Amino acid sequence: MLLTILGCSGRLPGPNAAASGYLVEADGFRLVLDFGSGVLAALQTRCDPFAIDALVLSQLCPDHCSDLTALTVLRRYHTHPPYDPAERRLEVHAPPEAPDRFARAYAENAEELVVTDLSDVFDFRPLAEGPIRRGPFEITAAPLGQAFGFRIATERATLAYGAHPALAAGVDVLLAEAGCPVGAVAAEAGVGRLLLTHIAPWDDPDALLAEARTAFTGPAELARQGERYRIG
Repeated sequence: MLLTILGCSGRLPGPNAAASGYLVEADGFRLVLDFGSGVLAALQTRCDPFAIDALVLSQLCPDHCSDLTALTVLRRYHTHPPYDPAERRLEVHAPPEAPDRFARAYAENAEELVVTDLSDVFDFRPLAEGPIRRGPFEITAAPLGQAFGFRIATERATLAYGAHPALAAGVDVLLAEAGCPVGAVAAEAGVGRLLLTHIAPWDDPDALLAEARTAFTGPAELARQGERYRIG
């Protein structure tokens, strides 16, 4: 499994820093977790956006999903796409309100909103508790506050996204938002490695890392945009 940090700025994009977005690859399958501001630009430095196989959104806050409107433009109006996006719609696993949320973000006015439907290029699938299988990945979702956390597993590697103790239990890598509980969750879950992400431009990343290390004594570091981590 290969994890690439497309963006890790929290709340909003920072200087030369995209908001939340992560590319997870295994056996030729490309899964993207979250799609915040600036993520589409970062993704294009790694692969053709038409080459991603599924998109999973943990929540519908702008810093986790706002670039989906730009992705809509790409999939609708690219003059020479590698395939017909209407025939091969992109799976978007997201909270149930996603279709309405993105229609409102995409439509320019109330009149256009009445007829806006992004299902011509996206296959929206509501998140629910329990595992789904996509390519080599078994993806297990569970509520985490107002969002969802995920456990992503292959035969050889495990990644948790979000500080959910059950989902993170024994994983190779926990990728989680920096904050007070994350170190304790990593320690309780017995994770192999902790990556802190979603740090706002006004926060002190070194202080947040030091805070996490007071509870978690294993390997812990700050996620950095553009970095790639091999898991398993």
